[in-house]
Amino acid sequence: MESPVTERPEHGPVAAKRRSPAASQITGRRGVAGGRYMPPALRRQLMAEATDRSDADDTRQRESWDQLKKRINGPVNKANTDNLQDIIVELFGANLVRGRGLFCRSLMRAQAQSTSFTAVYAALVAVINTKLPIIGELLVTRLVLQFRRAFRRDDKNQCLSSVMFLAHLSNQRVAHEVLAFQIVSLLLETPTDDSVEVAVAFAREVGAFLGTIAPRVLSYVFDAFRSILHDAEIDKRTQYMIEVLFQHRRDGFKDNPIIPEGLDLVEEDEQIVHEVAMDDDDLDAQDELNVFKLDPEFEENEEKYAAIRRGILGEGESDDDSGSESGTETSTEGDSESGEESGSDEAEPVEPAQPVKQQIHDLTETEMINLRRTIYLAIMSSLSFEEAAHKLLKIEMRPGEEQELCTMVIECCSQERTYKNFYGLIGERLCKLNRMWAGGFAQAFASCYENIHRYETSHLRNIAHFFAHLLAANALRWSELRVVVLTEETTTSSSRIFLKILLQDLAENLGLQALNQKLKSDDAQISEALRGMFPRDDAKSIRFAINYYTSIGLGAITEEMREWLKAAPTPAAGSDSDSDGSDSGSGSVGSSSGSDSRSSYSSYSSSDSRSDSRSDSGSDSEPDSGARPRVSL
Repeated sequence: MESPVTERPEHGPVAAKRRSPAASQITGRRGVAGGRYMPPALRRQLMAEATDRSDADDTRQRESWDQLKKRINGPVNKANTDNLQDIIVELFGANLVRGRGLFCRSLMRAQAQSTSFTAVYAALVAVINTKLPIIGELLVTRLVLQFRRAFRRDDKNQCLSSVMFLAHLSNQRVAHEVLAFQIVSLLLETPTDDSVEVAVAFAREVGAFLGTIAPRVLSYVFDAFRSILHDAEIDKRTQYMIEVLFQHRRDGFKDNPIIPEGLDLVEEDEQIVHEVAMDDDDLDAQDELNVFKLDPEFEENEEKYAAIRRGILGEGESDDDSGSESGTETSTEGDSESGEESGSDEAEPVEPAQPVKQQIHDLTETEMINLRRTIYLAIMSSLSFEEAAHKLLKIEMRPGEEQELCTMVIECCSQERTYKNFYGLIGERLCKLNRMWAGGFAQAFASCYENIHRYETSHLRNIAHFFAHLLAANALRWSELRVVVLTEETTTSSSRIFLKILLQDLAENLGLQALNQKLKSDDAQISEALRGMFPRDDAKSIRFAINYYTSIGLGAITEEMREWLKAAPTPAAGSDSDSDGSDSGSGSVGSSSGSDSRSSYSSYSSSDSRSDSRSDSGSDSEPDSGARPRVSL
């Protein structure tokens, strides 16, 4: 009986010809040979038979993608404290820009499988983040999205691995400390046994870091743990974990240092912190980077990364020329003929290294926007004005950017619904620490007063309270009021409201008598600077100023102007009718006739009172009941 004959699969070039075109076998869905092993000789044969250029490019890129996977996954799985520096050099040899999705996925998988190596993986990311920040930002974004997804699904294991990785990235200054505070707040908002357990593990890892950077935040976190321990209904095991955490804090987190020994590989001035927040709605995991995609500019991108790799690893030109496919010979110092023949070739690889970073002019103002965001987050994440001033002074700014800090403090103050003394104390602390900041706030005061008509009433009210605090605390010189010129022609309704709130706040803080002494100071510099607020050269401007100060309840500061107005000489008889009418009543106070009531201030007093009363419930626009009467024109 004959045994059934089974067709055995054919191998070699003959089998390849009998099947469909060679290119179809090369470019399978799973890479070369459909994921099956193929001898190198057969692979070269099939590549030679792929006559179509597009098929050849696709095959070459797929092979490169498969090699990239191996060159990333292998070193990541072998990383430990002893060989970490060698692993970093090996990883930079692969195209991490193209394979950043593969690198982040490999790191997250390896860390989830062995959480004891989380500190090693965080140190690895910290070094790569200094050279390729897009990788650090992508990893933090994916970890935040993974934590949010696991938190919604009540997946404790994935939550635990995610927060452990984020804790060590915060310790390495890859993720911002605000993210750590947001994670703890979210976990303890509605405490359960699982959420408290994850929060305890996270606080143990990041506690030493928060105690150094933001001790008040750490105190707030442990107050929340204390409240849960006493009030919440949790399991005995969870209560014991919280008690152990308090013991760790008393010991100074000696078992969980910020950065373990041997993993502090990045200098502080080279760290790049990514401000990814837990509540950001525009986070993108970029999952398309995990799969192969045909790159029409594959060769150009590979050459660009080769230049980046040479800059990072410091490889010489000889290494680059020996490894290049062009086969050009490198020029030596003693060979002048080869230098003349290949002079044009040598100039090409040198050109990318010539531009200096300091010569780049950023017309998009990206760095300025990032600086403003850093200042804003430093202010908003502070629990007290001392902490805010400390954080602001630690921000690294280039020369000329100091004014931006003063402007941002004022803008944050103006955006509040009501004035908060928190901002005034920040400005006072900065001005008294360094007079440079006093000059910055003085410049900001002049700019705000010049453009005060562009602010809404609520905004200019907060700004007026802010500068009143600085003047009352002597953090700002009173001579900075030289920009105020109180006449009918030089003021607007907005500037009069601003000046009214400023002076009334000063009178409330200092007292009317002390304010009058400040404004009538014997200091020649101050008296000269305040000539615009207390005019002496024009009777019309003097009456305008007297009427204005009287209407806001500060008639006591107009004594000298009234004395001068009474002693002023009477104009000639040939003056116009308006001057005659005003001269006849210049020495009198509080005329009741209809013509006397048409003062220069009466033309806008009603409009100021209406606009100001809407924003201050009418309290600021009412004149003092015991104030001196207005001087008629």
